[in-house]
This record gives sequence, C-alpha cells and structure tokens, in this order.
Amino acid sequence: MDLLDIRVIDIVDIVLVAALLFYLYRLVKGTVAINIFIGIVILYTVWKFTELLEMELFSKILGGFLGAGVFALIVVFQQEIRKFLLMVGSTNFKARKKFFKQFKLNNTGDSISTNVQDILAACKKMGAQYAGALIVIERNTNLDFVKNTGDRMNAEVNQPIIESIFFKNSPLHDGAMVIEGNTITATRVILPVSNDRNIPLRFGLRHRAAIGITEKTDALCLVVSEENGQISYIKDGEFIAYDNFEALGEIIRTDLS
Repeated sequence: MDLLDIRVIDIVDIVLVAALLFYLYRLVKGTVAINIFIGIVILYTVWKFTELLEMELFSKILGGFLGAGVFALIVVFQQEIRKFLLMVGSTNFKARKKFFKQFKLNNTGDSISTNVQDILAACKKMGAQYAGALIVIERNTNLDFVKNTGDRMNAEVNQPIIESIFFKNSPLHDGAMVIEGNTITATRVILPVSNDRNIPLRFGLRHRAAIGITEKTDALCLVVSEENGQISYIKDGEFIAYDNFEALGEIIRTDLS
C-alpha cells in the first residue's frame, strides 16, 4: 500500500491498536503476566517481520504457534479475563470505577496513605517480644488471589490491632496479614513460598513466603522473626537494608508513593 493511499480510518485503526496494547500493558504491569505479555508481543513482531521478508516456512510455524496460543492465553489469563468481564457487566459502579482507575494515564486518584508509623511500631514491639509476624502491603498488583486463602477483614491499620492479630495465642496469628491502603483486608493468608536455593538456611517459612509474594507481585513485605525478633523488609524478592526505623519508614513511604 502506497503512503499516499493511507486513509483517516487507517490512522484511527493504528491509534486504537496502540492504545489497546498500552492499556493491556498497564493492566498486567507489576504481575507475573507482564512477562507473558512481552513474550507474545515479541513473537508477534518476529512473525510479522518474517512475513515481510517472505520467510514462508518460519512464518508459518510462528503463525501456527500464535494461532494455537490463543487458547493457551485464555487458560493463562482466565482470572484476568473473568475479572474484566465481571467488572464491565457489573452494576456495582463503585467496584467498576476502582477497576478502571488502573487504566488512567496519570493515576492520581484519591489515594489513602498507609499508616507506616503504626505498622513499624507494632513490628518493633513484636520483635522485642519474639512474636512472629508477616505483613504484606499491597501496591499496584491486586492480591485477591492470596486474600482468598485467608480470612477477610475490614479494619483500619493501627498498632494495637496488628499486635493483637499476631499475638501468639490469637487464632489469626498464623499466616500473613494483607494491608490495602490503610485497611487490613485479610489475615491468616497463605502465600506462595519461594524455591530460590540461594536463600540462607537461617531464614524460615515466613521469610520464604515474603520473598515468594514479592517475586510474583510488586507488594512490600515486613517479617518479624520469631527466633531472634529481627525485622526484615523485602521488596522485589530481595532484602532491603536500612540503618534505623526512621530510615525504614522513609523507604517504605517512598516505595508506596
């Protein structure tokens, strides 16, 4: 097709496809699905490039793979597709507004700041009492897939509640706590455990679970060791070093902003 033959509708078509790809990227950004999404885009680009070069055999193989891959994508992304369709058809406009917020170019909605000070104060006190704790702070990635493994809760974040939940004789102390915004949304949550063999043996299941969830999502984790009372801050599957609690508080606030 000659460049002079390009119609206005063709330009609109290209813009719509570009917008679709961009918003799909925003949807899966910060999740494990982002790697799959990037892989699909790369394969599709290579396929079109081989067609342009008239590499018939290779392009047919890639085309067949991508054609069959549509069904695989439905299986891989079934939760995301189901969630999207439920939100589109939902009559719950509040839930729909929350879902579509993540598609905005500048997501500067009315964010609720997390009470980092009370979280750290609770961790410090639990560390002194050798009470184990595992706290997950949600960021962009939706954590419903792990919240469903525990008990739902709707409590404002404050030091006494966090300490009471992780009290040794409390029925809720086992497992992780999930914080969304400034609300404790789940307790007794079961997290995916990391299989990384480079993790030092001195770290137990709490630390491995914290590394596991931060490897798969962009969540932040605080772990209080039951053995020595040490407090660990984990992000992106790695331990973050800090000099004191004031410095740790600033690090967490920066990561949440």
